Amino acid sequence: MINGLKNDYMINTINTTKMKTKGILFFAVLAISLTSKMKAQDPCVTTASLFIEPAKAKNYEAALPNYQKVITDCPQYSLATYQYAVKMFEYFIEKGDKSKIKDLENAYNLRLKYYASKTKEGDVLSDIAQIKYDNGIGTKMEQFKDFDRAYKIDEENFTSPKRIYTYFSLAKDLFEEGQKDIQEVFDLYDVIQEKIEKEEGNYAQKLTELLDKQEAGETLSKKDLDKLEAYEKNVGYYGQIKSSVDAKLGIIANCENLIPLIEKNFEANKTNIAWLKSSAGRLNDKECETPVFFSLVQELHKLEPSAKSAFYLGRLAEKEGKGSEALKYYNQAVDLETKPSDKAKYLYTIAEDFRKKGSLSSARTYYLRAVEQRPSFGVCYLKIAQMYAQSTNDCGSDVFEKRAINWKAAEMADKAARVDGSIAETARAAASSYRQRAPSKSDIFSSGRAGQTISFSCWVGGSVKVPSL
Repeated sequence: MINGLKNDYMINTINTTKMKTKGILFFAVLAISLTSKMKAQDPCVTTASLFIEPAKAKNYEAALPNYQKVITDCPQYSLATYQYAVKMFEYFIEKGDKSKIKDLENAYNLRLKYYASKTKEGDVLSDIAQIKYDNGIGTKMEQFKDFDRAYKIDEENFTSPKRIYTYFSLAKDLFEEGQKDIQEVFDLYDVIQEKIEKEEGNYAQKLTELLDKQEAGETLSKKDLDKLEAYEKNVGYYGQIKSSVDAKLGIIANCENLIPLIEKNFEANKTNIAWLKSSAGRLNDKECETPVFFSLVQELHKLEPSAKSAFYLGRLAEKEGKGSEALKYYNQAVDLETKPSDKAKYLYTIAEDFRKKGSLSSARTYYLRAVEQRPSFGVCYLKIAQMYAQSTNDCGSDVFEKRAINWKAAEMADKAARVDGSIAETARAAASSYRQRAPSKSDIFSSGRAGQTISFSCWVGGSVKVPSL
């Protein structure tokens, strides 16, 4: 009897479960059916697909006739409308149809209007500006204003190296045509250099983290290796742009132009802290010998004792042969400075002083501190590589070990090339030179030390692994 009740209960339970499952399936099918009907009833589904589907297949000739109806009747149907529109109009522009530039600009503006939260305004506006520039649309002043507007509205997303260079290049061209004052060009140069260092530093930091993992013997994943390659390329792009901007500024930034310009404006700006800092910085960077530099520093230190004024006082002390006093001022500058890129410059100056005096270990310490502040400061690694290579006779117990220090120098030069595109060619050439000075394959074979690790007990420290044959 009990077993019979159990069986009935189980049967009823199974039946109930089946009914519930059927119910769920019924409602699921009903929901799908209703959704499909709703979509079928939505004219935007058909309208948009007539444009999006051929555009997705890059059949832009077929997509174009349907675009206007989509943005007129269904402007908020999908972000994809504007993503594919941009690709479509860029295609026609590349084919030589400049009339599509206005359409491209309109597509971007509609995207900004309807999908602002999913659109990077600085990227969009600078892209429009670059396309106009590339196709000779508008005057140089109009083109410059387009870039200037994009940068000032959304500097964070104005990151394209090419567009950054064009922005500055137009300012320099306008100066040469008499449409901009030389001071405006210098001011923009400061802004652009800071921007490049910021973007370059972001990639260099990420690159350095992965390089450090490799140096520590960690095997990088495929994903990390792809990132490593991408970061290195971007560092290279910004390094090239940095050099190009310097070259574009060219002769107008020499001492012959700077000194009279600053002397002329000194009295009117002697209480303008920003102007004093900028002017002193330019004279310092170009190492211009002029009494006005001393005047700038005095006024700056009087108005606002700061890292910069301390650094410049150090430079003046150094020129007077007061080395210990100069070092004191430089260290003050490092302690007071809050901006990483400037702190890096001060640390580099101290490192250079120690290197020139032969205090190589102290120099390396300050070079590495500089790189911590500015990861793309590749020249620091290159200087360390040079010091390693010059220490051949001080490191190692035999000729093989003394020459092995060049492998360590080459590693450091390679790192310089990878984090700083502006010196990559020089650094790679240095690395190649160091490897040529290291033990050859025949030296390694005859020594029997292939694959062994050589440790250095001199100031260099650390070790290198002899290449396997």
